[in-house]
Amino acid sequence: MAYAKIVSVGSYTPISVLTNYDLERIVETSDEWITERSGIKERRIANKDETSSIMGYKASLKALKRANMEPKDIEFIICATNTPDMPFPATGCLIASLLNIKVPCFDLEAGCPGIIYALEMARGLIESGIYNNILVVSSETLSRYMDWTDRTTCVLFGDGASAFILSRGNEPGIISSYLGGDGSLGDLLKFPSCGSKEPASIYTLKSKSHGVRMQGREVFRYAVSYMADACLKVLEKSELNPDEIDWFIPHQANIRIIEATAEKLNVPRDKVYINIHKYGNTSVASIGIAIDELLDSGLLKRGQNVLIVSFGAGFTWGAMIFKY
Repeated sequence: MAYAKIVSVGSYTPISVLTNYDLERIVETSDEWITERSGIKERRIANKDETSSIMGYKASLKALKRANMEPKDIEFIICATNTPDMPFPATGCLIASLLNIKVPCFDLEAGCPGIIYALEMARGLIESGIYNNILVVSSETLSRYMDWTDRTTCVLFGDGASAFILSRGNEPGIISSYLGGDGSLGDLLKFPSCGSKEPASIYTLKSKSHGVRMQGREVFRYAVSYMADACLKVLEKSELNPDEIDWFIPHQANIRIIEATAEKLNVPRDKVYINIHKYGNTSVASIGIAIDELLDSGLLKRGQNVLIVSFGAGFTWGAMIFKY
């Protein structure tokens, strides 16, 4: 039987840093207010020449280098993004062009858990025996989707990208996964304009619908509940106990959500990786950026069990356990 294994991870974050003190000069807020409610101290902002495809390409190069692979070794590209370069062609296709390879490629949009959805799609393609090496990219330029007059949302998000390489192996790498969704809750977190329902126009500009809209309290309540439930489901499917998990890497959305979810699972603080203070919420990219940091620091080692979980717009949620 063919198994899918995550053999490499890479990431890229822009050089430009936007601190909470910088935001104090843009919108009515304060470092104390932002830190207390989110745990965020700063976030990275893409420069005018950086797009989701370019950042995803740079993250892919790092993942390829770590795996001692060349772009020609990749047979398929899946790009998880909520902020594509354009409606079409797909950002995944643009990344394939930058890598100078001609392979099947497409985008997947599933909110912040899009990375877990994409990893599960790649897992299926590999375990079916059709493909050997798949590149899964997650990239966001969320700063371009913000209403910079709305202090409840513009302070939360940042830009960045990550990339995973999955390869066929003889032993299980991805041990278990779970995906969930409830479209009836979509109005609680959305970007209302610039789609076929409400195309960009003078009206959408005047109404300031070009920005993320979120009902924070409701999102928090659902996020903690569904993330904890997803984790329990994958632990049960994998027949593992929480104390057998070496690293718990939740989506970096909000420090309160992270801490509440870890508490529900009884995961010790020293097993929970947190970097939201440096990058803010980078949506689909956050988990990969965290894993790449763990690898760079030497803390994540081969053979360790990793539990990842995410929740986001849709609502969608998902969790996965893999052995690195």
